[in-house]
Amino acid sequence: MSGKFFGENGSSTANAALDLTIGRVADAADCKVQTIRYYEQIGLVPTPPRTAGNQRRYSQADVDRLLFIRHARGLGFPLEAVRDLLSLSDRPDHSCRAADKIARAQLANVEHRIRRLASLKLELERMITQCSGGQISDCRVIEALSDHSRCAAEDHEDPTASH
Repeated sequence: MSGKFFGENGSSTANAALDLTIGRVADAADCKVQTIRYYEQIGLVPTPPRTAGNQRRYSQADVDRLLFIRHARGLGFPLEAVRDLLSLSDRPDHSCRAADKIARAQLANVEHRIRRLASLKLELERMITQCSGGQISDCRVIEALSDHSRCAAEDHEDPTASH
């Protein structure tokens, strides 16, 4: 991936046709209009020029940038890492060590989440196996959820759960 897809500093290139509406860009990038506006607001996507009627106009470079962001987010990269990767893509002649470091950190994060999810799976299987299917007053699932000390593993919290 090189910066040529996004233009200088992520902006639409001057010779790229600015004929795409935000709706067409959303369809092309398979995302919502609100997502594009949010990415503009936080600086991941440059604010596009507007027509005399105040409509945003985008180029194919903007679509490519959104596809890059969506792919990175799909791989679990946090927004700050996506920002860094976009910045790196604007400097194609530099070493890719920084991009490699970001990807390695994301891999470590994924591996950690996998270990925690495996622990979560084992604990849920244990709870279900111990449940006799009788009445709630004797239910091992409810009992284990009511008292964490009854769990076999201490670190089995779902890393995707919000607190």
